[in-house]
Amino acid sequence: MDATLDAARPSATVSSLADSPSSCADSPSASTSLSAGGGVAARPAVTELRLSAFGRHRSAVFPLGPVTLFAGASGSGKSQALAAYEALARLASGACLEEVFPDPPARVPERAVPDADGRRGFRLGCTVDGPAGSVRLDLAVQAEPGLRIVGERLSQDGEVLLGTALRDPRRRSVQAAWLTGGAIGVTRAPLPDDRLGTALLPLRVAGATAGQRRVLAAAEQVVVALRSVFPCDPRPGRMRAPVPQADGRLRGDCGNLADVLRRTRHECSTRHALLAAAARTGCAGPVTALDVRTVTGTGPGARSGGGLVAGVLDRGPGRPATDLGRLGAGELRFLALALVLLTGPGVLEVDPAADVLAARQALTVLADGLDRGLDRRQSAELLRLALLSGARGHVRLAASVGEDTAGTARGLPGVSVVDLTP
Repeated sequence: MDATLDAARPSATVSSLADSPSSCADSPSASTSLSAGGGVAARPAVTELRLSAFGRHRSAVFPLGPVTLFAGASGSGKSQALAAYEALARLASGACLEEVFPDPPARVPERAVPDADGRRGFRLGCTVDGPAGSVRLDLAVQAEPGLRIVGERLSQDGEVLLGTALRDPRRRSVQAAWLTGGAIGVTRAPLPDDRLGTALLPLRVAGATAGQRRVLAAAEQVVVALRSVFPCDPRPGRMRAPVPQADGRLRGDCGNLADVLRRTRHECSTRHALLAAAARTGCAGPVTALDVRTVTGTGPGARSGGGLVAGVLDRGPGRPATDLGRLGAGELRFLALALVLLTGPGVLEVDPAADVLAARQALTVLADGLDRGLDRRQSAELLRLALLSGARGHVRLAASVGEDTAGTARGLPGVSVVDLTP
Protein backbone atom coordinates (compact mmCIF):
# COMPACT_ATOMS: atom_id res chain seq x y z
CA MET A 1 0.00 0.00 0.00
CA ASP A 2 1.82 3.08 -1.23
CA ALA A 3 -0.02 5.51 1.00
CA THR A 4 2.85 7.63 2.29
CA LEU A 5 2.63 11.40 1.98
CA ASP A 6 5.76 13.30 1.01
CA ALA A 7 6.48 15.42 4.07
CA ALA A 8 10.01 16.46 3.28
CA ARG A 9 9.08 19.82 1.80
CA PRO A 10 5.91 21.46 3.17
CA SER A 11 6.27 24.31 0.71
CA ALA A 12 6.03 21.93 -2.24
CA THR A 13 3.04 20.13 -3.66
CA VAL A 14 2.63 16.75 -2.02
CA SER A 15 2.09 13.73 -4.22
CA SER A 16 -1.30 12.05 -4.23
CA LEU A 17 -2.14 9.35 -1.76
CA ALA A 18 -2.20 5.93 -3.30
CA ASP A 19 -5.53 4.24 -3.89
CA SER A 20 -5.13 1.54 -1.60
CA PRO A 21 -20.81 22.56 27.71
CA SER A 22 -22.33 26.01 26.76
CA SER A 23 -25.40 27.76 28.15
CA CYS A 24 -28.85 26.57 27.18
CA ALA A 25 -30.39 29.98 27.74
CA ASP A 26 -32.12 31.61 24.77
CA SER A 27 -29.86 34.44 23.71
CA PRO A 28 -28.91 36.16 20.45
CA SER A 29 -25.29 35.31 21.19
CA ALA A 30 -26.14 31.65 20.84
CA SER A 31 -26.52 31.96 17.09
CA THR A 32 -24.64 35.06 15.97
CA SER A 33 -21.36 36.75 16.74
CA LEU A 34 -19.79 39.93 15.42
CA SER A 35 -16.27 39.91 14.14
CA ALA A 36 -13.86 42.78 14.67
CA GLY A 37 -14.92 44.21 11.34
CA GLY A 38 -18.55 44.35 12.38
CA GLY A 39 -19.77 41.48 10.21
CA VAL A 40 -21.05 38.06 11.17
CA ALA A 41 -18.14 35.80 12.09
CA ALA A 42 -17.69 32.79 9.82
CA ARG A 43 -18.05 29.40 11.46
CA PRO A 44 -15.62 26.66 10.37
CA ALA A 45 -17.51 23.93 8.51
CA VAL A 46 -16.64 20.76 6.63
CA THR A 47 -17.61 21.43 3.01
CA GLU A 48 -16.18 18.33 1.32
CA LEU A 49 -15.56 14.69 2.27
CA ARG A 50 -13.11 12.55 0.29
CA LEU A 51 -12.85 8.74 0.45
CA SER A 52 -10.73 6.25 -1.45
CA ALA A 53 -10.46 2.51 -0.92
CA PHE A 54 -12.79 3.06 2.03
CA GLY A 55 -15.49 0.40 1.95
CA ARG A 56 -17.06 0.60 -1.49
CA HIS A 57 -15.82 4.16 -2.14
CA ARG A 58 -12.96 4.78 -4.56
CA SER A 59 -11.79 8.32 -5.31
CA ALA A 60 -15.15 9.60 -4.08
CA VAL A 61 -15.67 13.32 -3.46
CA PHE A 62 -18.81 14.42 -1.63
CA PRO A 63 -19.65 18.15 -1.37
CA LEU A 64 -21.34 18.96 1.95
CA GLY A 65 -23.74 21.83 2.49
CA PRO A 66 -25.78 22.97 5.49
CA VAL A 67 -28.18 20.06 4.82
CA THR A 68 -26.71 17.06 2.97
CA LEU A 69 -28.59 13.81 2.44
CA PHE A 70 -27.01 10.59 1.18
CA ALA A 71 -29.44 8.48 -0.83
CA GLY A 72 -29.14 5.16 -2.62
CA ALA A 73 -29.93 1.49 -2.43
CA SER A 74 -28.78 -0.77 0.37
CA GLY A 75 -25.06 -1.40 0.03
CA SER A 76 -24.38 1.83 -1.85
CA GLY A 77 -22.14 3.22 0.91
CA LYS A 78 -24.39 5.75 2.65
CA SER A 79 -23.49 4.55 6.15
CA GLN A 80 -19.82 4.25 5.24
CA ALA A 81 -19.67 7.91 4.21
CA LEU A 82 -21.14 9.00 7.54
CA ALA A 83 -18.83 6.60 9.41
CA ALA A 84 -15.83 8.20 7.71
CA TYR A 85 -17.01 11.67 8.77
CA GLU A 86 -17.44 10.47 12.35
CA ALA A 87 -13.98 8.85 12.27
CA LEU A 88 -12.36 12.15 11.30
CA ALA A 89 -14.31 13.87 14.06
CA ARG A 90 -13.12 11.42 16.70
CA LEU A 91 -9.51 11.68 15.56
CA ALA A 92 -9.72 15.47 15.76
CA SER A 93 -11.01 15.09 19.32
CA GLY A 94 -7.86 13.20 20.31
CA ALA A 95 -8.95 9.57 19.95
CA CYS A 96 -6.36 7.05 18.84
CA LEU A 97 -6.74 4.90 15.72
CA GLU A 98 -7.62 1.71 17.61
CA GLU A 99 -10.56 3.47 19.26
CA VAL A 100 -11.81 4.87 15.97
CA PHE A 101 -11.22 1.75 13.84
CA PRO A 102 -11.61 -1.33 16.08
CA ASP A 103 -11.87 -3.54 12.97
CA PRO A 104 -9.71 -1.76 10.37
CA PRO A 105 -9.69 -4.53 7.70
CA ALA A 106 -13.48 -4.16 7.49
CA ARG A 107 -12.96 -0.65 6.08
CA VAL A 108 -10.74 -1.91 3.24
CA PRO A 109 -12.48 -3.13 0.04
CA GLU A 110 -12.84 -6.89 0.22
CA ARG A 111 -11.02 -7.44 -3.07
CA ALA A 112 -8.23 -4.94 -2.42
CA VAL A 113 -4.90 -6.60 -3.19
CA PRO A 114 -2.02 -5.99 -0.74
CA ASP A 115 1.19 -4.45 -2.05
CA ALA A 116 4.56 -6.21 -2.18
CA ASP A 117 5.01 -5.67 1.57
CA GLY A 118 1.59 -7.10 2.43
CA ARG A 119 0.07 -3.71 3.21
CA ARG A 120 -3.54 -2.69 2.68
CA GLY A 121 -5.27 0.49 3.77
CA PHE A 122 -7.56 3.37 2.90
CA ARG A 123 -7.61 7.13 2.48
CA LEU A 124 -9.97 9.72 3.89
CA GLY A 125 -9.94 13.48 3.97
CA CYS A 126 -12.00 16.63 4.10
CA THR A 127 -12.02 20.32 3.25
CA VAL A 128 -12.89 22.86 5.93
CA ASP A 129 -13.93 26.40 5.04
CA GLY A 130 -13.84 29.19 7.59
CA PRO A 131 -12.08 32.39 8.69
CA ALA A 132 -8.67 30.98 7.69
CA GLY A 133 -9.90 30.21 4.17
CA SER A 134 -10.22 26.77 2.61
CA VAL A 135 -8.05 24.11 4.29
CA ARG A 136 -7.61 20.49 3.21
CA LEU A 137 -6.85 17.52 5.45
CA ASP A 138 -5.86 14.18 3.91
CA LEU A 139 -4.96 10.93 5.69
CA ALA A 140 -3.52 7.64 4.53
CA VAL A 141 -4.23 4.82 6.99
CA GLN A 142 -2.57 1.42 6.90
CA ALA A 143 -5.00 -1.26 8.08
CA GLU A 144 -2.78 -4.30 7.58
CA PRO A 145 -0.42 -5.68 8.75
CA GLY A 146 -0.62 -3.07 11.52
CA LEU A 147 -2.97 -0.13 12.05
CA ARG A 148 -1.20 3.22 11.71
CA ILE A 149 -1.36 6.59 9.99
CA VAL A 150 1.32 6.43 7.31
CA GLY A 151 0.72 9.86 5.83
CA GLU A 152 -1.05 13.08 6.74
CA ARG A 153 -1.25 16.34 4.87
CA LEU A 154 -2.68 19.70 5.95
CA SER A 155 -2.64 22.11 3.02
CA GLN A 156 -4.03 25.40 1.82
CA ASP A 157 -4.01 26.92 -1.67
CA GLY A 158 -1.77 24.12 -2.89
CA GLU A 159 0.85 24.69 -0.18
CA VAL A 160 1.53 22.01 2.42
CA LEU A 161 1.41 23.37 5.96
CA LEU A 162 1.95 20.00 7.67
CA GLY A 163 3.09 16.75 6.14
CA THR A 164 3.95 13.42 7.72
CA ALA A 165 5.43 10.23 6.31
CA LEU A 166 6.35 6.80 7.62
CA ARG A 167 10.13 6.58 7.22
CA ASP A 168 10.92 3.57 9.40
CA PRO A 169 8.21 0.87 9.72
CA ARG A 170 9.96 -0.45 12.85
CA ARG A 171 9.20 2.76 14.79
CA ARG A 172 5.79 3.75 16.15
CA SER A 173 6.16 7.27 14.80
CA VAL A 174 6.06 9.25 11.57
CA GLN A 175 8.38 12.02 10.45
CA ALA A 176 6.51 15.31 10.47
CA ALA A 177 7.42 18.63 8.88
CA TRP A 178 5.47 21.86 9.22
CA LEU A 179 5.85 25.33 7.85
CA THR A 180 7.86 27.70 10.01
CA GLY A 181 8.82 30.52 7.67
CA GLY A 182 11.65 32.95 8.20
CA ALA A 183 15.22 31.69 8.17
CA ILE A 184 14.34 28.14 9.27
CA GLY A 185 11.62 27.50 6.71
CA VAL A 186 10.53 24.10 8.00
CA THR A 187 10.48 22.39 11.38
CA ARG A 188 10.84 18.59 11.56
CA ALA A 189 9.99 16.30 14.45
CA PRO A 190 8.53 12.81 15.06
CA LEU A 191 4.82 12.44 15.82
CA PRO A 192 2.93 9.32 16.98
CA ASP A 193 1.54 7.18 14.16
CA ASP A 194 -1.77 6.47 15.90
CA ARG A 195 -3.08 10.01 16.33
CA LEU A 196 -4.02 12.94 14.13
CA GLY A 197 -0.98 15.20 13.82
CA THR A 198 -3.12 18.23 13.01
CA ALA A 199 -4.76 17.99 16.43
CA LEU A 200 -1.33 17.84 18.10
CA LEU A 201 0.08 20.95 16.42
CA PRO A 202 -1.06 23.45 19.09
CA LEU A 203 1.15 21.54 21.54
CA ARG A 204 4.16 21.70 19.21
CA VAL A 205 3.96 25.04 17.41
CA ALA A 206 4.73 28.24 19.32
CA GLY A 207 3.19 30.68 16.84
CA ALA A 208 6.25 32.92 16.92
CA THR A 209 6.45 33.45 13.15
CA ALA A 210 3.93 34.31 10.46
CA GLY A 211 4.34 30.82 9.02
CA GLN A 212 3.68 29.17 12.37
CA ARG A 213 0.63 31.33 12.95
CA ARG A 214 -0.72 30.32 9.57
CA VAL A 215 -0.24 26.65 10.42
CA LEU A 216 -1.96 27.09 13.78
CA ALA A 217 -4.91 28.97 12.26
CA ALA A 218 -5.45 26.24 9.66
CA ALA A 219 -5.12 23.43 12.21
CA GLU A 220 -7.49 25.13 14.65
CA GLN A 221 -10.08 25.64 11.92
CA VAL A 222 -10.01 21.95 10.98
CA VAL A 223 -10.12 20.73 14.58
CA VAL A 224 -12.95 23.10 15.56
CA ALA A 225 -15.08 22.00 12.60
CA LEU A 226 -14.48 18.29 13.12
CA ARG A 227 -14.90 18.28 16.89
CA SER A 228 -18.30 19.98 16.64
CA VAL A 229 -20.07 16.78 15.58
CA PHE A 230 -22.99 14.95 17.19
CA PRO A 231 -23.68 11.42 15.87
CA CYS A 232 -27.33 10.75 16.60
CA ASP A 233 -29.20 7.44 16.44
CA PRO A 234 -32.37 7.63 18.59
CA ARG A 235 -33.33 4.29 20.14
CA PRO A 236 -37.05 4.34 21.01
CA GLY A 237 -36.69 1.28 23.27
CA ARG A 238 -34.41 3.30 25.55
CA MET A 239 -36.64 6.39 25.55
CA ARG A 240 -39.82 4.96 27.05
CA ALA A 241 -38.91 4.40 30.70
CA PRO A 242 -38.55 7.22 33.28
CA VAL A 243 -34.95 8.37 33.69
CA PRO A 244 -32.94 9.93 36.54
CA GLN A 245 -32.64 13.69 36.73
CA ALA A 246 -29.08 14.49 35.69
CA ASP A 247 -27.30 17.16 33.65
CA GLY A 248 -29.94 17.36 30.93
CA ARG A 249 -27.50 16.77 28.05
CA LEU A 250 -28.88 14.52 25.33
CA ARG A 251 -26.96 11.31 24.61
CA GLY A 252 -26.46 9.99 21.11
CA ASP A 253 -29.08 7.26 21.61
CA CYS A 254 -31.51 9.86 23.08
CA GLY A 255 -32.36 7.47 25.91
CA ASN A 256 -32.45 10.37 28.39
CA LEU A 257 -34.88 12.46 26.34
CA ALA A 258 -37.21 13.05 29.31
CA ASP A 259 -34.43 14.59 31.40
CA VAL A 260 -33.48 16.88 28.53
CA LEU A 261 -37.10 18.00 28.14
CA ARG A 262 -37.11 18.81 31.86
CA ARG A 263 -34.13 21.07 31.34
CA THR A 264 -35.22 22.76 28.12
CA ARG A 265 -38.67 23.45 29.56
CA HIS A 266 -37.10 25.62 32.28
CA GLU A 267 -33.99 27.01 30.58
CA CYS A 268 -34.73 27.17 26.83
CA SER A 269 -38.30 28.39 26.62
CA THR A 270 -38.12 29.58 23.00
CA ARG A 271 -36.59 26.39 21.65
CA HIS A 272 -38.86 24.27 23.83
CA ALA A 273 -41.86 26.05 22.31
CA LEU A 274 -40.53 25.34 18.82
CA LEU A 275 -40.18 21.67 19.73
CA ALA A 276 -43.77 21.59 21.00
CA ALA A 277 -44.91 23.13 17.72
CA ALA A 278 -43.01 20.44 15.82
CA ALA A 279 -44.66 17.78 17.99
CA ARG A 280 -48.05 19.01 16.80
CA THR A 281 -46.96 18.07 13.28
CA GLY A 282 -45.13 14.84 14.00
CA CYS A 283 -47.27 13.23 16.73
CA ALA A 284 -50.73 11.79 16.37
CA GLY A 285 -53.61 13.60 18.09
CA PRO A 286 -53.71 17.09 19.59
CA VAL A 287 -50.59 18.42 21.31
CA THR A 288 -50.75 21.53 23.47
CA ALA A 289 -47.31 21.31 25.06
CA LEU A 290 -44.43 19.05 26.00
CA ASP A 291 -44.00 18.51 29.72
CA VAL A 292 -42.46 16.16 32.26
CA ARG A 293 -43.74 14.52 35.42
CA THR A 294 -41.83 13.30 38.45
CA VAL A 295 -42.01 9.59 39.14
CA THR A 296 -41.87 8.28 42.69
CA GLY A 297 -38.72 6.34 43.41
CA THR A 298 -35.05 6.66 42.69
CA GLY A 299 -32.68 5.22 40.17
CA PRO A 300 -28.96 4.88 39.56
CA GLY A 301 -27.43 8.29 38.91
CA ALA A 302 -30.44 10.24 40.17
CA ARG A 303 -29.80 13.40 42.11
CA SER A 304 -30.40 13.21 45.83
CA GLY A 305 -34.14 13.57 46.26
CA GLY A 306 -34.56 14.21 42.53
CA GLY A 307 -36.20 10.93 41.65
CA LEU A 308 -37.07 10.03 38.08
CA VAL A 309 -38.77 12.01 35.33
CA ALA A 310 -40.95 10.93 32.43
CA GLY A 311 -41.86 12.98 29.38
CA VAL A 312 -45.50 13.62 28.55
CA LEU A 313 -47.56 15.18 25.79
CA ASP A 314 -50.09 17.68 27.12
CA ARG A 315 -53.24 17.05 25.10
CA GLY A 316 -55.11 20.17 26.23
CA PRO A 317 -57.90 20.98 28.72
CA GLY A 318 -60.06 18.04 29.66
CA ARG A 319 -57.79 15.50 27.98
CA PRO A 320 -55.40 13.18 29.82
CA ALA A 321 -51.70 13.64 29.10
CA THR A 322 -49.89 10.92 27.21
CA ASP A 323 -46.61 9.49 28.51
CA LEU A 324 -43.87 9.41 25.90
CA GLY A 325 -43.53 5.71 26.68
CA ARG A 326 -46.90 5.14 25.02
CA LEU A 327 -45.90 6.78 21.74
CA GLY A 328 -44.94 4.85 18.64
CA ALA A 329 -41.30 4.30 17.72
CA GLY A 330 -41.57 6.76 14.83
CA GLU A 331 -43.02 9.47 17.06
CA LEU A 332 -40.22 9.04 19.59
CA ARG A 333 -37.52 9.13 16.91
CA PHE A 334 -39.14 12.22 15.44
CA LEU A 335 -39.23 14.07 18.78
CA ALA A 336 -35.60 13.24 19.53
CA LEU A 337 -34.34 14.33 16.10
CA ALA A 338 -36.43 17.50 16.20
CA LEU A 339 -34.90 18.38 19.57
CA VAL A 340 -31.39 17.81 18.21
CA LEU A 341 -31.98 20.07 15.22
CA LEU A 342 -33.48 22.84 17.34
CA THR A 343 -30.76 23.02 19.96
CA GLY A 344 -26.94 22.94 20.17
CA PRO A 345 -23.86 21.81 22.11
CA GLY A 346 -25.18 23.17 25.40
CA VAL A 347 -27.99 20.62 25.36
CA LEU A 348 -26.26 17.80 23.48
CA GLU A 349 -23.59 15.49 24.84
CA VAL A 350 -20.87 16.78 22.55
CA ASP A 351 -17.39 18.08 23.35
CA PRO A 352 -16.63 21.04 21.06
CA ALA A 353 -13.42 23.08 21.23
CA ALA A 354 -13.51 24.68 24.67
CA ASP A 355 -11.35 27.67 23.81
CA VAL A 356 -13.54 28.84 20.91
CA LEU A 357 -16.77 30.74 21.48
CA ALA A 358 -19.89 28.67 20.81
CA ALA A 359 -21.10 31.42 18.45
CA ARG A 360 -18.06 30.72 16.25
CA GLN A 361 -18.78 27.00 15.93
CA ALA A 362 -21.28 25.15 13.77
CA LEU A 363 -22.53 21.84 15.13
CA THR A 364 -22.90 19.06 12.55
CA VAL A 365 -25.49 16.38 13.26
CA LEU A 366 -24.74 12.96 11.76
CA ALA A 367 -27.86 10.83 11.40
CA ASP A 368 -27.63 7.44 9.71
CA GLY A 369 -31.18 6.53 8.71
CA LEU A 370 -32.70 9.92 9.50
CA ASP A 371 -36.15 8.88 8.26
CA ARG A 372 -36.11 5.32 9.62
CA GLY A 373 -39.59 4.49 10.92
CA LEU A 374 -40.97 7.94 10.02
CA ASP A 375 -43.86 8.79 7.73
CA ARG A 376 -43.66 11.44 5.02
CA ARG A 377 -45.12 14.17 7.20
CA GLN A 378 -42.56 13.59 9.94
CA SER A 379 -39.66 13.41 7.48
CA ALA A 380 -40.77 16.63 5.78
CA GLU A 381 -40.97 18.42 9.13
CA LEU A 382 -37.44 17.32 10.05
CA LEU A 383 -36.18 18.68 6.73
CA ARG A 384 -37.93 21.97 7.47
CA LEU A 385 -36.27 22.18 10.89
CA ALA A 386 -32.89 21.28 9.40
CA LEU A 387 -33.21 24.08 6.84
CA LEU A 388 -34.27 26.50 9.57
CA SER A 389 -31.21 25.67 11.67
CA GLY A 390 -28.94 25.60 8.63
CA ALA A 391 -30.05 29.08 7.61
CA ARG A 392 -29.09 30.38 11.05
CA GLY A 393 -25.68 28.79 10.60
CA HIS A 394 -25.41 27.08 13.97
CA VAL A 395 -26.52 23.52 13.09
CA ARG A 396 -25.69 21.50 9.96
CA LEU A 397 -27.02 18.07 9.02
CA ALA A 398 -25.44 15.14 7.19
CA ALA A 399 -27.72 12.12 7.02
CA SER A 400 -28.66 9.04 5.07
CA VAL A 401 -32.27 8.72 3.94
CA GLY A 402 -34.59 6.50 1.93
CA GLU A 403 -35.78 7.27 -1.57
CA ASP A 404 -39.10 8.80 -0.49
CA THR A 405 -37.37 11.44 1.66
CA ALA A 406 -34.71 11.98 -1.00
CA GLY A 407 -37.42 12.58 -3.59
CA THR A 408 -39.03 15.21 -1.39
CA ALA A 409 -35.67 16.82 -0.61
CA ARG A 410 -34.67 17.18 -4.27
CA GLY A 411 -37.30 19.87 -4.66
CA LEU A 412 -36.20 21.88 -1.63
CA PRO A 413 -33.80 24.81 -2.06
CA GLY A 414 -30.88 24.49 0.34
CA VAL A 415 -30.83 20.68 0.50
CA SER A 416 -28.01 18.77 -1.21
CA VAL A 417 -28.84 15.19 -2.16
CA VAL A 418 -25.89 12.87 -2.88
CA ASP A 419 -27.10 9.95 -4.97
CA LEU A 420 -25.02 6.78 -4.56
CA THR A 421 -25.22 3.65 -6.65
CA PRO A 422 -24.46 0.16 -5.34
